[in-house]
Amino acid sequence: MRARSSQRKALIQLRPAPAESNYDVADLSLAAQGKQRILWADRQMPVLAGLREQFEKEKPLKGLQMGTCLHVTSETANLLRTLKAGGAEVACCASNPLSTQDEVAASMVKDFGIAVYAIRGENRDTYYRHLAAVVRRMPRMTMDDGADLVSLLHTDFSAQAAGVLASMEETTTGVTRLRAMAEHGALKIPVVAVNDALTKHLFDNRYGTGQSTLDGIIRATGVLLAGTVTVVVGYGWCGRGVASRARGLGAVVIVAEVDPVRALEAAMEGFRVARMSEAAKLGDVFITVTGDKHVLAAPHFALMKDGAVLANSGHFDIEIDIASLAKMARKAELDVTPNVDCYHMPDGRRLYLLGKGRLVNLACATGHPAQVMDMSFATQALVARWAAKQTGLPVRVHNVPSEVENTVANLKLKAMGIKIDSLSPEQKHYLASWAAGT
Repeated sequence: MRARSSQRKALIQLRPAPAESNYDVADLSLAAQGKQRILWADRQMPVLAGLREQFEKEKPLKGLQMGTCLHVTSETANLLRTLKAGGAEVACCASNPLSTQDEVAASMVKDFGIAVYAIRGENRDTYYRHLAAVVRRMPRMTMDDGADLVSLLHTDFSAQAAGVLASMEETTTGVTRLRAMAEHGALKIPVVAVNDALTKHLFDNRYGTGQSTLDGIIRATGVLLAGTVTVVVGYGWCGRGVASRARGLGAVVIVAEVDPVRALEAAMEGFRVARMSEAAKLGDVFITVTGDKHVLAAPHFALMKDGAVLANSGHFDIEIDIASLAKMARKAELDVTPNVDCYHMPDGRRLYLLGKGRLVNLACATGHPAQVMDMSFATQALVARWAAKQTGLPVRVHNVPSEVENTVANLKLKAMGIKIDSLSPEQKHYLASWAAGT
């Protein structure tokens, strides 16, 4: 971590912050287009819209400086609007260099008064300069998608950690990093694992990632998935969603897993389960969703068919070993079509990498549908309100309170026009008792 810290510090100091301290976006003239996208998404996010009205009246976050590191999309804009309606002062940077929608970033600044530091395609030094710009605003609460803000608060800006009430983590990769920090005694601030909420991972990870990943692949390549062999690497909630939707489009799906229980579940769902050394020979499309490093690597590239498509839907661009792919290739032909790089292998095979190995659903498409982000971001907003009310949260990774989960689920059901039964007093008593038998 010290090596990464010194590297980040050098990048942060490489170039001074922009003269305008309240934002750094690509082009403010894109704001009108961005506002249209934000309001269109808002129509499909009724739970969050309802919470925004509550927050506007109650001001549960009044005066709270919030720093967020999230994908800068139209759905995120509606979350940040909700936090601002609750009285928070909100600053935002991108959690991925290729996930920013520049028109949305412009509108967030111009139309909604949110401090945004995000430019699609920003290089590494700009990315870390933007992170630092948010941290320098001295946030008392943070929201992360990948734990980069929290990481910075434990390294280059560690003196500020004591002033942070809580952080919310949105994605599996970030929660994994934070739990590792907690286990090693390195965590300095309380964190809420929003990703682990049922109203997040059961829906966002499965249905959101499942649909948006295939959307990104199809937009970038125009490939007909029906009849292809699609290899899904990882069978967590994201992998489950990707595999089921690929099958729904007619693909023959092979799942590669290292966890025996997940592998067994995939097999019992009717998917073929195989080692990567076998799957690499068969696949037409490869999709990584593991959160781990180099799950597609040199030995696999050597076995792949001509024309194989490589896509990653995990948070960081580490799942596909791009350096090894480039080293093996005779030449790399970048952007043969937008967001598609062709690696020409010495034996004449061509392997196609999508979105520079970054999140394919955001690098090549527009990310999750607003309807599913409605639940994830409603959970984020309610956890922020809950955390703001707490006094001295213990420094550890916390689960989302059950009352937040139930509130979000009930509001979503109501928005969908669905009514469910409730237990009678007799049924509640029976479930809480032990004396009644056969």
